Amino acid sequence: MNNNNIITYLACICFLFIFGRIFIVPIKKVLKLVLNSLLGGILIYIINLVGANFDFHIGLNVFTSGIVGILGIPGAIFLVAVKLILK
Repeated sequence: MNNNNIITYLACICFLFIFGRIFIVPIKKVLKLVLNSLLGGILIYIINLVGANFDFHIGLNVFTSGIVGILGIPGAIFLVAVKLILK
């Protein structure tokens, strides 16, 4: 191997690291949002199970799951409050 090949390999490795860092951060954020939305959907489902005894229901869809996924527990409380106000 000559010096040009070594320099080329090192440049490619550095490029892959830089390229990976640029795209891995947004992917992590999207995956975290998807995971939180799934957990939000589960939380809404639990609220609906408990609320069935009190004739209370929150629609389980992408919008409500996303609100709880982004805001967490305060998002679930927000949805319950909105449902109670509009009822």
